[in-house]
Amino acid sequence: MQASVAAAPVNGPLPGGLQGLHALAALPAVALPADGAGGGTADGALDELALTPERLRYEQEQGYFNDIYLLAPVGYFVLAFDTTVLQMNLVGADLLGLARGNPGHAKFRDFVAPRFLADFDAFVQAALNTSKAQRCDLQMTRGRPGEQGYPVTLRASADGSGQALRVVLELAEGKLAALERSEERFRRIVHSADEGIWEIDAQSRTSFVNPRMAAMLGYAIEEMVDQPLLAFMDDEGRILLERNIARRQQGARERHEFKFIRKDGTPLWATLATNPIFDAEGAYLGALALVNDISERKASSDLIWQQANFDALTALPNRHMFSDRLGQDMKKAKREGTLLALLFIDLDEFKAVNDRLGHEQGDALLVQAAARIAGCVRASDTLARLGGDEFTVILAGLEQAGHAERVAQDIVAALAQPFELDGDSGAVSASIGIAFYPADAQLPDELLRHADQAMYAAKQGGRNGYHYFTQDLQQAAQLRQRLAADLRGALASEQFELVYQPIVNLASGAIERAEALLRWRHPQRGLLQPDAFIAQAEQSGLMGEIGDWVFRRAADQARQWQDQLGRPFQISVNQSPGQLRGDPGWSEGWPAYVAGLQLAPRSIVIDVTEGILLDGAADVLQRLRSYRAMGLQVALDDFGTGYASLSHLKKFDIDFLKLDRVFLKDMAGDSGDLALCEAIIVMAHKLGLQVVAEGVETAAQHALLVQAGCDYAQGYAFAEAVPPAQFALLAQRGVPLPAPAP
Repeated sequence: MQASVAAAPVNGPLPGGLQGLHALAALPAVALPADGAGGGTADGALDELALTPERLRYEQEQGYFNDIYLLAPVGYFVLAFDTTVLQMNLVGADLLGLARGNPGHAKFRDFVAPRFLADFDAFVQAALNTSKAQRCDLQMTRGRPGEQGYPVTLRASADGSGQALRVVLELAEGKLAALERSEERFRRIVHSADEGIWEIDAQSRTSFVNPRMAAMLGYAIEEMVDQPLLAFMDDEGRILLERNIARRQQGARERHEFKFIRKDGTPLWATLATNPIFDAEGAYLGALALVNDISERKASSDLIWQQANFDALTALPNRHMFSDRLGQDMKKAKREGTLLALLFIDLDEFKAVNDRLGHEQGDALLVQAAARIAGCVRASDTLARLGGDEFTVILAGLEQAGHAERVAQDIVAALAQPFELDGDSGAVSASIGIAFYPADAQLPDELLRHADQAMYAAKQGGRNGYHYFTQDLQQAAQLRQRLAADLRGALASEQFELVYQPIVNLASGAIERAEALLRWRHPQRGLLQPDAFIAQAEQSGLMGEIGDWVFRRAADQARQWQDQLGRPFQISVNQSPGQLRGDPGWSEGWPAYVAGLQLAPRSIVIDVTEGILLDGAADVLQRLRSYRAMGLQVALDDFGTGYASLSHLKKFDIDFLKLDRVFLKDMAGDSGDLALCEAIIVMAHKLGLQVVAEGVETAAQHALLVQAGCDYAQGYAFAEAVPPAQFALLAQRGVPLPAPAP
């Protein structure tokens, strides 16, 4: 049996421009520790290819042995215990006629000539049950029935992991014939390989590239030969490569990702698995690298990372990246003993602009807003978009708290300027909450929550401004949390009740209508007005359930009073913006409930605020029309304090206008408020609407309203809101109209 071609000494250049690649044949003997077999001779070199457990452990420690063995001019296989091929190199795939990247479930045993199967089985068992490398001479085929076999020598040893068998296959032929065949096969494989092969000399200049490598970079082979490796890299790649050249000269095998520059200037991301090459005396000759194009994978992973960490609209960090940076900046602030401020920014009135101009212009406004905020902060600060119209700014390394306030002032001023939006304009403002680390919170989530609470305080304080987080805010937040928990049990415990304020016909003095007003008799806090809990009910998602209870109780009361009074009677029910925009499911059962009571049409009036007409107009219009279809009427509450126009009154099918009390406060016979009230009343009557004046407190106001032609009024001048039993007495006897002052 002839010595292994892989270990046979080769002198002089190889055919086909493969100078230097002959060193690969001796690579395992040089790179791996000897196992004591042979040494110096061809047979000894072959023995050094034998895979002992010690050698396998060494391979596992190196990590890149298989990458380089891919080019070894002998067949190299990793087999399962049933000889299924798990991995093989280029020569092995060529000898068996298999696809290297996808061998399927091919078994190495199926390629052994039948008359040698017993010898092969004994060879495998011996390899698996001893620490010594085993050798076997037999004949292999390409797995075709009746095919004449070819003689080979197999060497095998169990994988150090105990999970596989490693086999080296060498053709059994004369030394010279084996060398010639090996060189021919080697040249064919190298030139047709899917991987790029790049050999550099001791000065890191290119001594050989295969066609695949040249094609990757868009060069001809001759254009790359003798060029330094650094000439094909960008500055970052050069720094990384120079840092590792010394390690490679010391014998280290390495794998790195590099960005090369193609001939046309475009980037090529690739992995390089490099292995040093030494001569017989141990002098460094250069290195051989296997190169794989990972540009698509890199682009895909970069895109995934970008989508996971950045907002698609504004290109700012998203909530995920913001959370990571906030945690890191807080750790740094703790180490350095510095101050960190978190600004939570919410755009006021953004939804109105978005609804009026459309989502496309709304998105354009958000992009401009992001740019304006970015112009107010340092490059080292983190500006993020959490979603919708909410932004955050992390101000790290502050020397004093006043810097955060100056930044907040700049942001408020910047966002208060009009936004030019494709021939139109939009106006928003900013409410900003400010919280500090470590004074206001110790954990990232806690700091964000406190900044959010401070932002809501800024909104409640009039918007277009900023507010610091304080302990008072924290206590208020805790109170709201307890209130939300109490609200969930209030309905079941029958803690809600309705009181009714009379609405008087100004022409007759009769009480023909009433406004139902919700009260909460809290077990500990006593009787609560709606201002104390409605906002929390909306935030907790309970307003739909509460509104349904109010409607049904008011409908029951209208039926009862109609029976007692023997005449039509109407009750107004307030509906908050949250109810009107929320889930319509609660109102779907109202028609059946009203029909079951045999309640006359127009017995219930739904009061909505003026501002709701500008907020989500299409949805609101549909909801109000559904109420009209149920036989309900609609009143526009607090009219004159918002921005509703005549077109809104016609579009939304309003039945009543309720004049806000601000018009009555300073009304006198010659005042502008009286003239305005008269104009509104005339306008309403022209549109077929009736007018209700709210907050009538004096006889003078009553007299002027009668003079102006107002239809109805309510207020302390007639009666305050009272419980149902007391209201029934008032409705039966009526209320005396207040006498004008002398």
